[in-house]
Amino acid sequence: MSIIQNIRERGAWIIFTIIVIALVAFILQDGVGRQNRGSNTNTLGTVNGEEIKKADFEEKVEIQVQNYAAQGIKREQIIGFLWNQEVDLLLFKSEQEKLGITVGNKELNDVLFGNESPFKQEFTDRATGEFKVNDARQAIAQLKKSKNADQIKQIEKFYIAPSIENRQRSKYQALVIKGIQFPKWLADKEFTESNAISNISYVSVPYNSIIDSTIKVSNDEVSAYLKENEAAYQVEETSRNISFVVFSAAPSQNDTINAYNQIASLKEGLRTATDVSSYLNKVGSDNVFYNSYLSKNRIQVPQKDSILSLPVGGVFGPYVDGKNFTIAKVVGTTQWPDSTSVRHILIATTNPQNGQQIKDDSLAKKLADSISIAIRGGASFEALCQKYSDDQGSKPTGGKIEMFPQAQMTPAFNDFSFANPVGTKQVVKTEFGYHYVEILKQTPKVPSYKIAYLSKPLLPSTETINAASTAAAQFATASTDLKFFNSNAVKANKQALPATNIKENDFSIQGIGETRAMVRWVYEKSVNDVSEPFEVADNYLVAIISSEDKKGLMSVDAARPQVEGIIRDQKKAATIKSTLKGSSLEAYAAAGKTVVQKVDSIGYAFSMLANVGNEPKVIGAAFNKGLVNKVSEPIAGNTGVFIVSVSALGAKPAQQEPALYKDETLQRLRNVMFRTNVALRKAANIKDNRSKVY
Repeated sequence: MSIIQNIRERGAWIIFTIIVIALVAFILQDGVGRQNRGSNTNTLGTVNGEEIKKADFEEKVEIQVQNYAAQGIKREQIIGFLWNQEVDLLLFKSEQEKLGITVGNKELNDVLFGNESPFKQEFTDRATGEFKVNDARQAIAQLKKSKNADQIKQIEKFYIAPSIENRQRSKYQALVIKGIQFPKWLADKEFTESNAISNISYVSVPYNSIIDSTIKVSNDEVSAYLKENEAAYQVEETSRNISFVVFSAAPSQNDTINAYNQIASLKEGLRTATDVSSYLNKVGSDNVFYNSYLSKNRIQVPQKDSILSLPVGGVFGPYVDGKNFTIAKVVGTTQWPDSTSVRHILIATTNPQNGQQIKDDSLAKKLADSISIAIRGGASFEALCQKYSDDQGSKPTGGKIEMFPQAQMTPAFNDFSFANPVGTKQVVKTEFGYHYVEILKQTPKVPSYKIAYLSKPLLPSTETINAASTAAAQFATASTDLKFFNSNAVKANKQALPATNIKENDFSIQGIGETRAMVRWVYEKSVNDVSEPFEVADNYLVAIISSEDKKGLMSVDAARPQVEGIIRDQKKAATIKSTLKGSSLEAYAAAGKTVVQKVDSIGYAFSMLANVGNEPKVIGAAFNKGLVNKVSEPIAGNTGVFIVSVSALGAKPAQQEPALYKDETLQRLRNVMFRTNVALRKAANIKDNRSKVY
C-alpha cells in the first residue's frame, strides 16, 4: 500500500487514496471470482471458533501478490504463509485476552510515531535518513479532519491494527520469556555435568553380526510397537498416497527433425536480411531482438565461442538452446566498456509504474535543455538535481548511478552511457522523459557484440500428443483397481511411481510438480479410485489413490519403513543377550567372540561413543557410580549390545565461569520462543477450509 506515502502531497493525496481503494476493490472482485471456483464458502477457517473470513483473507493475498510479484514469489506460497500468519494471530490473540494484554492510547501513540512506526518508510528523509515525525503526525491529523470513513478505515486496517498486533505479540513474548527461569541448583548441576569425564572399558556385539533377512518383523509387532510409542508416531495432518504412470507427449524424433528443417529453411533469409528486426518480426522468433551491444562475459548462450568467432554478417546454427532451435547472426561489433557510472537529472514525462503522462513532452524538453545550459554556464549540478530531478532513487546521491553493467538501463540511456567517452554531457530522451546525463567513469573497453537470435520452439506434433493422450485414456479405462493398475503398467512397460504424503492444501506433488488440480482430485475421490489422464508439462499422467494416512496414530504400512529396523534390532538384541554369559568383561568378550575395548575422557555432555556412533545409553552407563570397577548388565544400544565397566570418574578444567554458563543456557532456553505457537496449535481446534476455495 502507498496511501501514507501520498497523503503528504497537497490535494492529490485524497484522490490517490480513493483510486487505491477502488483498485483494491477491483482486484479483489476479479481475484475472488477467478480463484474461488464458484465456492460459496464465506469462512476460510476457524481457530477455536474464531472465523477467518474469506474476503478479508483474499484482500491480504492480493496485496501481497502485488508486493512480491517482482521477487517471483508464487501465489500459493503467499496463501500458505498468510494462512499460518492468520492462525497464529488468532492463537496469540486468545492468549493475550486471557492475560489482559492491551495497548493503551499513549502507548499506541508512542508506537505510531516512535522507533516502531509503520509510517517510517513514507516519512523518512532519503538524504539524511531522518524520520520526519512531525510530518507524519500532520498527515494523520489531516486525514482525521477529512472525516473520510473509507480512507480512515484503510489506514487503521493496514497500518494501525498491525502495529497494535505487533506490540501485543511483543508484550506476550516478553512475558513468556521472563517466565522461563534456570534455578541455581539446576545450573550448578548441569555445569558440573558438562565438565564431567569418564574412562571406561566395554565389550560390544554389533547388530550387523546377525543377517537382517533372518529376522522377520510382523504387522502385529509393528502395531504393538506403535501403541507402546504412540506419542512419537502421530500423524498431525491427514495425507494420501498415490501411484502414477507417465505417458510422454514430448516431441518425437520426427517432430524434432521437422522443427529443425523449418528453422534451417530460414537461415539464408536471416543471413541476407538488412533489417534483422523486421525479418525476425516477419518470420516470428521466440527471442526478442536486443538492438544494442553486449560484451563477451555478458552474453550467456550456448555455443557462445562459435558465435563470437563469426565475422559481422555471419550466421551460426541451428543449435539447441533449451527447448528451442536457434540461429544466431552477428549484426555488429564495437568496443565498449563493460560497466559505467553516470550522474543524471530526470525530467519525467511518464510514470514508470502505470504509464500515465505526468508532464507535457515539450515542457519537459525545454526544462531539460535549460538545465543543460545552466550547468554549462557554471550552475551546480547537485543543486539542480535536488530541485528538479524526478528520479527519487538517485536524487539523494546527487543523481549519481554507480558502476552499472550493459543492458541494465533503458536502451537510449544505456547506449549513450556506453557509446561515449568519460566527460560527455547531453540531454537524452527515453520513454520516461528527458535525462541530462554526464558520464563519470568507465571500465576499460572490451569487444562487444550485437547479435540477433532467430528461435523456434521444439513442440510436439498433434499426432504425438494424440498418441500419448489416447494411450493414457485407454490405460485409465482398463485400470479399475490397484491390481489391474499395476498389471497394466507391466503390460505397457511402464513403471508405477509412488507419490506420498500429499496434503489437502498442497499445490504440488513430489515427483510431479505443481498440479493443484491433481491434489484436488486426490481428495475428491476415494482410495483405489483411478484418475482420468492429467496433463502435466509434456506428459499425461494416470494416477490411483493407493492409501490414506489419517490424523492420529500412524498406520502400520506407513510406519513400517521407520520402525521395522528398530524392532529388528530389538529382536537381535534379545538374541545376542541370550548368548552373552559371564561375570567379567573378558568372559563376555569370549562369549561374544570379540575383544575388550577402552575409551578415556568420555564427556557427559555428548552422546557419541568414539568410533561407534550415537550411544546415549552407553554414555549414561559411563557416568554410573555404581559401575566403578564393576560390570554392567548387557545394554541394548543403537548399534549393538554393550557391557560397560567404569575405570574412573573425574572432571576436566572448566572452560568458562558458572555464572556465564548459566546466562548462556538461559538465553538458549529463551530462544525457543518460536515453539510456543506449535504448542498452541496442538491444543487448538483449527478447521481449515482452504481446499474448498483454492
